[in-house]
Amino acid sequence: MNNKVVLFLPPYQGKPLGPSLSLLSLASPLRREGFQVSIIDAAIDPNYLDRLRSEIPSACCFGLSLLTGPMIRPAIEASQLVRRLHPKLPIVYGGWHPTLLPEQTLQADYVDVVVRGQGEVTFLELLGCLNSKRPLDGIAGISFKVDNRIVHNSPRPIIPLDALPMPAYDLVNTEAYQKACGVRKTVYASSVGCPYACNYCTDTVFYHRRFNALSPERVVSEVTGLVRRYELEEVSFLDSNFPVDVKRALAIARGFIESETKFRWTFQASTDLLCKMSDEEVRLLGASGASHLGFGTESGSEEVLRLMNKPHQHIRDMDETARKCHQANIRVTFNLILGYPGETEAHRLETFRIMEKISRRYSNVSFSPNIFTAYPGIPIWNQMKELGLKEPQSLEEWAEVSLGRNRLPWFQGREFRRAKRMTSYFIMNHQLGKDAQKLASQSKKRLANAFMAPLAWRLRHKFYHFPVDLWLIRARTQLVMRRSLLTGTSLGEDLERIG
Repeated sequence: MNNKVVLFLPPYQGKPLGPSLSLLSLASPLRREGFQVSIIDAAIDPNYLDRLRSEIPSACCFGLSLLTGPMIRPAIEASQLVRRLHPKLPIVYGGWHPTLLPEQTLQADYVDVVVRGQGEVTFLELLGCLNSKRPLDGIAGISFKVDNRIVHNSPRPIIPLDALPMPAYDLVNTEAYQKACGVRKTVYASSVGCPYACNYCTDTVFYHRRFNALSPERVVSEVTGLVRRYELEEVSFLDSNFPVDVKRALAIARGFIESETKFRWTFQASTDLLCKMSDEEVRLLGASGASHLGFGTESGSEEVLRLMNKPHQHIRDMDETARKCHQANIRVTFNLILGYPGETEAHRLETFRIMEKISRRYSNVSFSPNIFTAYPGIPIWNQMKELGLKEPQSLEEWAEVSLGRNRLPWFQGREFRRAKRMTSYFIMNHQLGKDAQKLASQSKKRLANAFMAPLAWRLRHKFYHFPVDLWLIRARTQLVMRRSLLTGTSLGEDLERIG
C-alpha cells in the first residue's frame, strides 16, 4: 500500500503568521495510522511547483487547504500540474472555501473530493477508503464526484477539540518560518467558533455559532512545551474569539504565568468580552505575555452596527477596551469596515470621530481600515445581490475576491474616492499623533501638532481636494493603512492604491 500523502498550502498575501495549522492538524492522525506526510507550504517554499514535481510521483493523495481569494489561483495551478503528472491521483480540497461551496468547487475537473468542516477524522477515513478502493458513500463530511454527478454525504458531527491529537509541530521547519516572519514564532488554536452572528462573517456559517475549545490545562501544557522546545518568542492564537469563556481565558493566562515560561502571545476578541474582565484581570493577561489584541469593532456608528447584527458591540466598550489594555501595557488594533451595505459618509465620519477620540486618549491603539469583502455563504448575500453584486460562479472567479479589492457596486466612483482619501487623512493624523507623543522635545511636539492641525481641519470640514500634505507624508514615511488583527503589524497594502 502506498502511504505517502502530500499536503499543500498555496501562497497568500502578506508575511506568513507561521506554519499551516490546518495541515499540521491533518498530519497528526495520519501519522498515527502509519501514513507518511509531506507538507509543502508556499509561504516558505517559493519553488513549490518543483517540490510538487518531485513529491507527487510517490504519493497516494494530494490535499490542499485554502481560503477564499487570491490563494485559489496558485491552488488551481498546482492542481492542474498534479493532474498532468499523475492523472489518477486523488485530489482533495479542504478548508473554508471548499467547505462553504462544495458543489461549485467540485465542478472543477481537477478536484475529486471536498472535505467539509473538521478534517482530521474525515480525511483519515477517506484515505482508508481510497487506498482499499472502497466506495466513499459511508464517509460523513465529504462531497465527491461519481459517474459525472456530485454526491454530498451527511455532515460529520462536531468533534470536541480535546478528543483530537495535537497538531504535528515536529514537521515544522522553525528556522525557515523565522526567516520569513522576522521572528521566532508559531501559530496555535485553543478554540474554534464564535457564538455571535455578525452578518458579514463566515465563522457563523462554518462553525454554526458553536464554541469548541481545548481545556485550559491542555492549552498551557502544549503552548509552553512548544515555546521551550523550539525556543519561540511569540505564539499567535488563531481563535475566532479567544475569550468567549472568560474564566477559561484567565485560567490559561494564569497557567502561563505559573509555568514561568516567557513569551509573547496575541489573540483576537470582541470588546464586550474584554470589558467583562476587571482591570486587574486584564493586567493578568499582560503579565502572562499577551502583547497585542485585535478587535472587530468595524464601525463607530450604532446604526451600522445594527445593520451588521452586532448587538453585543457598543461604542462605550471600544473606549473602555483601549483603556483597560493601555493600563495593562497591551497594544490593540481596531478593525474598521468601509462600504458595508447601508453605510453612508455620515456614518464613516462618525466612526472616524469616535476613533480619533480614542486615539488621542490611548497611545496603544492602532486601526486597520478594510473595504467590506463579501465572502461566500454570509447571511446578507441575498441583500447584496439585490444591490447589484454579482456572485462568482467558479473557483477561478472567487480568486479575484480579495480583502483589499473593491467589488461593491454601491461603493464606487466619487464616494469611494472620497472614502479612501478620508481614511488616509484619518490614519495619517492618528500616526502623527502617536509619533508626537513619543517626542521628548517640546518644540518638536509643537511643530508636529501644528502640522496635524490642517489634517484635523480637513476631516472636520470634509475637504479632501489637493492632498499636498498627504503626498508629502507619503514621500517621507510609510503610512500603515491596514494592520493584522493578530499581530498589529502592517499588511503591506494601502487603500489609496486600491481601485
